[in-house]
Amino acid sequence: MNMNQLLNMVTRTLTRTLIAFGIKKGINLAAGKGKPAAQMTHAEREQAKTARAAVKRARQAARLTRRIGR
Repeated sequence: MNMNQLLNMVTRTLTRTLIAFGIKKGINLAAGKGKPAAQMTHAEREQAKTARAAVKRARQAARLTRRIGR
């Protein structure tokens, strides 16, 4: 393995991690409508929790679809 391949591998891994982090933060922000949990009402917290659960199921379905497609 040469230096270029190693650098590309590390760059791809880091980029993938950062993009996943950003997507997760954005989804949580959208699910909570941008409010911290302390400022939400009980109903808003429940709705945000339900939205996060739906996103989790969607991610699992996407992962399963990719695995089946291999």
